Amino acid sequence: MDFLKTLHIDLNNEGVSTGSKWLTTTSEKIDSYSPVDGKLIGSVNAADKNSYQKVIQSAEDAFKKWRMIPAPQRGELVRQIGEALRKYKEPLGKLVSYEMGKSLQEGYGEVQEMIDICDFAVGLSRQLYGLSMHSERPGHRMYEQWHPLGIVGIISAFNFPVAVWSWNSMLALVCGDVCVWKPSEKTPLCGIACQHVISEVFAKNNVPEGVSCLLIGGRDVGEWMANDTRIPLVSATGSTRMGKAVGAAVGARLGRSLLELGGNNAIIISKNADIEMAIRGALFGAVGTAGQRCTSTRRLIIHEDVYENVKQKLTIAYSQLRIGNPLDEINHVGPLIDKDAVKMYESSIDACKKEGGKFIVEGEVLKGDGFESGCYVKPCIAEVEPGYKIVQHETFAPILYLLKYKTVDDAIAIQNGVPQGLSSAIMTLNLREAEQFLSASGSDCGIANVNIGTSGAEIGGAFGGEKETGGGRESGSDSWKNYMRRQTNTINFGNSLPLAQGIKFDI
Repeated sequence: MDFLKTLHIDLNNEGVSTGSKWLTTTSEKIDSYSPVDGKLIGSVNAADKNSYQKVIQSAEDAFKKWRMIPAPQRGELVRQIGEALRKYKEPLGKLVSYEMGKSLQEGYGEVQEMIDICDFAVGLSRQLYGLSMHSERPGHRMYEQWHPLGIVGIISAFNFPVAVWSWNSMLALVCGDVCVWKPSEKTPLCGIACQHVISEVFAKNNVPEGVSCLLIGGRDVGEWMANDTRIPLVSATGSTRMGKAVGAAVGARLGRSLLELGGNNAIIISKNADIEMAIRGALFGAVGTAGQRCTSTRRLIIHEDVYENVKQKLTIAYSQLRIGNPLDEINHVGPLIDKDAVKMYESSIDACKKEGGKFIVEGEVLKGDGFESGCYVKPCIAEVEPGYKIVQHETFAPILYLLKYKTVDDAIAIQNGVPQGLSSAIMTLNLREAEQFLSASGSDCGIANVNIGTSGAEIGGAFGGEKETGGGRESGSDSWKNYMRRQTNTINFGNSLPLAQGIKFDI
């Protein structure tokens, strides 16, 4: 695996880092197996309590220096990180594909997403604007400004093993924060590779040790971070169950949490849709990353007049999917992350059938040459009713549910009738339908699209959702405010001390 050598990964002693320094630990090593071929890629160090404390102390010390560097200078360092990512795009993209299992094009795309957020953050470093306000008191001026928070803890999931870290860290860095990252224990080498890239840039610029730290570990490490009062903000991406635990722990100490959790995303296909476009959007949304995106399309809500046509075209499209090694660019669909994910896929199919779901494209676990890892499954399609319990849940696998509707009001009600609220879309050429979907009485999701699918967000827009998706926003727009604290300032430049609201307090 030449890409490991190119990324300078040393599997003997890496896993916990304060920047350029790798710490020794006493915990059992974490094994990383590729879902592509089932082979052991390597074993890496996992954080123990002692190394965790060293990382947090290093980050605390670094923050005192980092916050005093002017934001545009911090932006220049992030610009250099973006350039380094351009240099390593090919090997890092291959590592993402091999360790996680997504297609090579998606692996490259994830690294490109990191490059894009660096570019966004560089511009942001000169736009951390506050407001000025007119005071009701003569001889006074009021304004607000934004200051760095401190340590930002980042807990990311396996499905986007590098991009979500960059969404958080690049914004946090230009805001003057320092970062401690716990990547998924299912994709630890991707985290180690990113640590090498950023530490290489920081070493050239004499950046203090501790500005960007890495903690490989399991659930216990995430719990340490969530309960640590030295970490004012914990940004966590993952399941709703995990997010509830993190949110409760951080909230109990009155810290801040930024949660990007599960999605149960739907596309409404109107009778006024461009059907060919709708099929393409639904296909990538449902099977891209083997259905393991938080924005993956889980439900298609189809108008009764075009239902049979859409069903037929989808069935044909699914028959043409190529499943196999994701590093071979001829293939559309790679493996699920591990055998536990395969079990979840199988149990969801069984649950759907027990409720009365009719599979028009059957699912199965694939075996034989090229599928030795046991993680490859066939994307499948089932006809269901909105009230099925299984349809209320997010299944992180390529299972697509078809539902029928009569009116756009019915379709929106079905779309909104699940606990999650991340991404949504309507396929229609009817302006009234599109505007209704985007109105206050339309989609209740954080992302609502017209004539594109649910998957594939750009970094310029704030990313996140409502309800059990957690309410957090990452990446674009004004999400930088999550990583800073607001301060209101009043300056008296007059000769007297008038009180607000006209209060008199004379002696």
